[in-house]
Amino acid sequence: MLKENLKGYTMNQRIAFGFIVAMVLITSGFAISFYSYSRYDEDMQRVRNTYEVIGSLENVLSLMKDVETGSRGYVITNDSAYLEPYNKAMQLLPGQFEHLEMLTKDNKVQTKRRLFLKHLIENKLAITEARLTISAFDRRNNAISAESKRRMDLLRKHVALMIDTERVLMDTRNRQADSSFRSTLVIIFVLSLMTFLSLAILYRLLEKELDHRQQTADRLLAYDSQLRGQIRQLEASNEELERFAFVASHDLQEPLRKIQSFSNLITERYANLFDADSMLFMSKISNSAERMSKLIKDLLNFSRISSHQEQFKVVPLHEVVQRILDDQELRIKGMDVQLEIGDLPIIEGIASQMDHLFNNLISNALKFVKPGVHPVLRIQARAVDSDSYPDLIPDRRYFEISVEDNGIGFDEKYVDHIFKVFQRLHGKSAFEGTGIGLAICKRVVMYHHGYITARSQPNEGATFVVVLPESQSQQQYDRPTSEAYSYPAG
Repeated sequence: MLKENLKGYTMNQRIAFGFIVAMVLITSGFAISFYSYSRYDEDMQRVRNTYEVIGSLENVLSLMKDVETGSRGYVITNDSAYLEPYNKAMQLLPGQFEHLEMLTKDNKVQTKRRLFLKHLIENKLAITEARLTISAFDRRNNAISAESKRRMDLLRKHVALMIDTERVLMDTRNRQADSSFRSTLVIIFVLSLMTFLSLAILYRLLEKELDHRQQTADRLLAYDSQLRGQIRQLEASNEELERFAFVASHDLQEPLRKIQSFSNLITERYANLFDADSMLFMSKISNSAERMSKLIKDLLNFSRISSHQEQFKVVPLHEVVQRILDDQELRIKGMDVQLEIGDLPIIEGIASQMDHLFNNLISNALKFVKPGVHPVLRIQARAVDSDSYPDLIPDRRYFEISVEDNGIGFDEKYVDHIFKVFQRLHGKSAFEGTGIGLAICKRVVMYHHGYITARSQPNEGATFVVVLPESQSQQQYDRPTSEAYSYPAG
């Protein structure tokens, strides 16, 4: 039954339940044993009390016999030696009767009989004292002796009645004590049996759990070995892909350069022979070759982000952003872009990947401008906790860098779509690009154990949010805050 009830629980819950049941049974056994022992001790105390009552009654009767015998011997012989047991009995009798009174005070029936016994004793002692004052040859002696004998007989019968009552009570109490003792033994046996069964079931559950954990450990070892093999295969595959990407970029760029060169030569030498359609076709050939060249370069950059295992170093982000802005100075001035660059932090990262990240984000902001609106590019940073964004490591220091523009924006329902390779929200004719830039950004951020997202509404600009850790090493994360990298002055 216990096994059936445990089927609905997990193994750990069943083991815990088994321990609780065993502890409850053991505790109950101790409690019931103590209670039963206390009851048995109380029953035996009552039995001992009955024995003492009987002994006390016999002592009272024995003392009264001494009183009777001593007084009779003195009357017959007039020898004071016979008064010695009489006097001794008279001294002991009050104390013995007080003891009897204490033993029977909780028994109403015996209390009434004790009071009547006291009355009989007082009458007997009165007639005995009267008898001692009369000579053996006095005519009244026979009558007093007969009355003394009658009162002594009444005394004996009453004491016998009280003793019989105590013996009946003693038998009842003995049976009660035996019953209590047997019940205690039965209860202890049943609880012990149940405890043994629960411990046996618990042992079986523990044995099954240990077997299950051993099997799990064996499977994990097998999975670990299999995973190591797959990692080795993946590393070899990555090396092959990297070599392929390098060869592809090199070999594909060469024919593309020839296509571009010869198309330019044809256009320059034979422009006077071409009509408008021919010139359009040549322009499309040249533009397509140039776009394919950019696409190959972006794909190569995308593949190199995680395949090139560079060391993390201290990277001042304000220098990275300033370098990119300097490179695009002519474009920025030509578009008359309003720049608002805040204090940017110093982090631990890979400088070349930070260049790719912010170059793509800034290029995006400058690309999707809204016609007729003065362009604004705002880059700011602030420290945030790991609880602010999902998938961040707890208790570590992060920086949130936002790249905000006032361009055409986009619908936020496409926020996951834009970070995928070759995914575009606008046609190639409307805005140039390969559709890989934001995918590169996401790969860079993920490689740095950070988080990237975007907030936007159509025609209301876009804000790309990049969250990067201050440090990549666990020891540096755990160091005191006072040693952390700080913002650059100014």
